[in-house]
Amino acid sequence: MNIADVVRALAGFAWLAAVGLGLMMIVRVSRNQASRGLSSLTVGVLIAALLLTALGAGLVFINPEERGIVISALDSKGYRTDALTPGLHWVVPGAERVELYKISRQTYTMSVAAQEGQITGDDSIRARTKDGQEVFIDASIIYAIDTTKIIQLHINWQNRYEDQVVRPTARNAIRDAVSQYGVEEIVSTKRAEMETLITDAIAEKMSENDLVLVDFLLRDIHFSDEYAAAVEQKQIAEQQAQQAKLVVEQRKQEAEQARQVAQGQADAAVIASKGAAEARLIQAEAEAKANELLAASLTPALVQYQYILRLAPGVQTIFIPSGNQFILPLPGEPETSTQPTTPPVTP
Repeated sequence: MNIADVVRALAGFAWLAAVGLGLMMIVRVSRNQASRGLSSLTVGVLIAALLLTALGAGLVFINPEERGIVISALDSKGYRTDALTPGLHWVVPGAERVELYKISRQTYTMSVAAQEGQITGDDSIRARTKDGQEVFIDASIIYAIDTTKIIQLHINWQNRYEDQVVRPTARNAIRDAVSQYGVEEIVSTKRAEMETLITDAIAEKMSENDLVLVDFLLRDIHFSDEYAAAVEQKQIAEQQAQQAKLVVEQRKQEAEQARQVAQGQADAAVIASKGAAEARLIQAEAEAKANELLAASLTPALVQYQYILRLAPGVQTIFIPSGNQFILPLPGEPETSTQPTTPPVTP
């Protein structure tokens, strides 16, 4: 309770006291009792009630979140040129009165939910997109009165600014913006851009009407039942197509993996074959080299010696007649006679 309310309350008590004292004075007069002192008190209380009433009628207390417009019969314009700021002020009772305006932030909501907005029932904004689809928008407008233009606001709109400025401005800006985009754009790639477009349009229009837009909130976008069903079917089809694509990709990967395994096995077989061939070639070259060296080292005596060893491995000594070959001929060697040849006789 501010001081102006206290003064008015005191004035009310003073009037009650004056009425009570007046009744008591009437009762005493009717009974022929002395009432001079009572009458003086009654007059004093009555004067105090009048003064307090006059004072209370002229005192105005402005709260921090308010501004006051003084409507004055004493001014040629009909109002004071400066709004009343927070604190205690005096106006001339009977000749001036004060209209209070809230300068704190206010929210105006338009929603499909029955109890969310200022209007009971479905108050969402119905609009049509560029491609002819019908959408429903839930939105909130956070705004405030421009304190530098509050007197002009009172002259133009008084307390009708919410219904005649905020609401129609917001609904018109939303419909205009929605009509510039396709239905898929406003729910995906272009939503932020559309919000910016709406915000700028509302801010400009409200500034022309002595209001300040604090924020625009695009709360929800919903569609007609038919379009919602179509969107759901499309999403299901897209999901199925995506799933099929994933299956095909998986099959491709499995085929590629099998191809790579087969290629690896084939490459391994080729490498193994090459290794075996190279090993055989190296072995053959080694054998040929060994045979070449062995052939170069063989002599007839060594061959005969090895031959005899194969026939009688235990032989330690071999006596060979001088000038004669081994007792046994080598395999494949023609036998020769051991008898001396008789010289021919000349007749």
